[in-house]
Amino acid sequence: MIRDEIKSALVSAMKGGDKPRVATIRLIQSALKNRDIELRGKDAGDDDVLVTEVLQKMIKQRRESIDMYRKGNRAELADAEAAEIAVIETFLPAQMSDEELGAALDAIVAETGAASIKDMGKVMAVLKERHAGQIDMAKAGTMVRGKLGA
Repeated sequence: MIRDEIKSALVSAMKGGDKPRVATIRLIQSALKNRDIELRGKDAGDDDVLVTEVLQKMIKQRRESIDMYRKGNRAELADAEAAEIAVIETFLPAQMSDEELGAALDAIVAETGAASIKDMGKVMAVLKERHAGQIDMAKAGTMVRGKLGA
C-alpha cells in the first residue's frame, strides 16, 4: 500500500536527516488525513486510488504555483515547489507513456463508439475508471480532444 511506503519513507528520511524530504512527506500525510476526515462515514473505495488522487492533486497545485512564481521572478520558490513535486512523484505508481495512453484511448473510443467531442465525457469516465493513477488526466483530456476532433 502506498500509505505504508509513505510512512517508511518518513522514518528513513528522519533517520537520514533529510529535512526537505521530511517536510514534504509530512505535507503528504497531512493532505491524506484531511481527505480521510472529508470522507468520514462514506465508502472511500480503494485506498491506493484515494492516495493517488491526493498525490496528483498536490502535484497539480505545485505546478500551478511554479508557473506563478516564475511569472513573478521568484525562481527560489519555484525550485522549492519543484523539489516537493520530485518527492511526491516517488510515491505515485508508474505513469503510462504517451504511446500506451494513445492505445488505451483508441480502444476506449472504439468500445464506446465515441464519434465527436460530445462524447468526451463518456470516454474520460471510462479512462478514469480503468486507468486512475496511471495517467495525468489533463494530458489525457488534451489527447481525447485531439482524437475526437475538437
